[in-house]
Amino acid sequence: MATMKLAGFFSGAVASILILMVAILLATRGMLTPSIDSSPPSSSSSDDIDHDLHVITVKFQELEILPLVDAVGPESIAFDPNGRGPYVGVSDGRIIRWDWDLRRWIDFAVTSPNRENCHGPDNHEETEHICGRPLGLRFNQKTGDLYIADAYMGLLVVGPNGGLATPLSAQTDEAPFWFTNGLDIDQTTGDVYFTASSNRYTRRNYLEAIISGDQTGKLMKYDPTRDKMTTLLQNLTFPNGVALSRNGDFILALESTSCRVLKYWLRTSKVGTVESLTKLPGFPDNIKMNSKGEFWVGMYSRRGKLLDWILSYPGLGEKLVNPPLDGILKLGTSIVRKRAIGMAIKLSEGGDRILQVLEERSGRLKFVSEVVENNGDLWFGSVIMPFLSVLRKYESYE
Repeated sequence: MATMKLAGFFSGAVASILILMVAILLATRGMLTPSIDSSPPSSSSSDDIDHDLHVITVKFQELEILPLVDAVGPESIAFDPNGRGPYVGVSDGRIIRWDWDLRRWIDFAVTSPNRENCHGPDNHEETEHICGRPLGLRFNQKTGDLYIADAYMGLLVVGPNGGLATPLSAQTDEAPFWFTNGLDIDQTTGDVYFTASSNRYTRRNYLEAIISGDQTGKLMKYDPTRDKMTTLLQNLTFPNGVALSRNGDFILALESTSCRVLKYWLRTSKVGTVESLTKLPGFPDNIKMNSKGEFWVGMYSRRGKLLDWILSYPGLGEKLVNPPLDGILKLGTSIVRKRAIGMAIKLSEGGDRILQVLEERSGRLKFVSEVVENNGDLWFGSVIMPFLSVLRKYESYE
């Protein structure tokens, strides 16, 4: 009987492993990628981008590279009120700034006071819960304060001179939150809008959060004048980047698991309501508005129909992330990192139409986490790569 139970366990585990591995392979290789469209995907699929869209292919050698030292993953990009930057948060918990005169990165701020074992080219994923992992960055253009969404330390702020960031309130009126991710600031009111991606999984376990269909994410607001946190939306599936509209009437929030763009109304007669907009062709990360009021979305990787199928069965996803399969999930993460391509998508002012798709297909620019249009240049962040990159005079490619 014991032998039969053991055999049953292993046969079930092997089946689960096979389903997961095939899903990851097909999803990240784009073999079952749905066509890009502003409506929900149909049952058909295609390897190609919709030919009616404006697609730009960028060669890696056309990018200017700003290499990192002893760290990786410049997830988010910011420029201060004086135009200095870029500033980025990296894997060892630092926020660093590129000095154009010295042609190198200099330290600006940290999110954790515990820095003893944070330096050097070690595997920072093992220590990021101690050293911090800054994700979303955004300057208040009036005060010069930099707000930071750290995956482990929560929402923080640091003054114009940098140093150790100050944690803000770590709980709302309803419940604590963690896995702080994307953020944006209303430059008129100073209010900070940010996401907490999951209340069950940490950043290191992002794949489990996606595969399981976790729905504990939140869209939140921080009012610095009252030092008050408010939950605007909850029960979200891995909410990630957020961006306010030009006039502040609404905020766009990206759900990485569902690949949806959500519009939450802050003003007008629709205040407090949410709309589901564009379905994206892959897993979105951050979203940033450009000077025209359009939005750039960084795409982490492509997505396939088989993974859609897994996510449609929450029970299956939960089984796949059980502890016995931890090693397989790590292997799946490794495969994802080898299969990804670089992609960015530009959305209309309302967030409901895809205007342009930009791709780098060599595989040397991967996991685009954020795209920032600044003074005619297009900057690309990545949560994994050991460099920041920029496409100069982007408008010449349009």
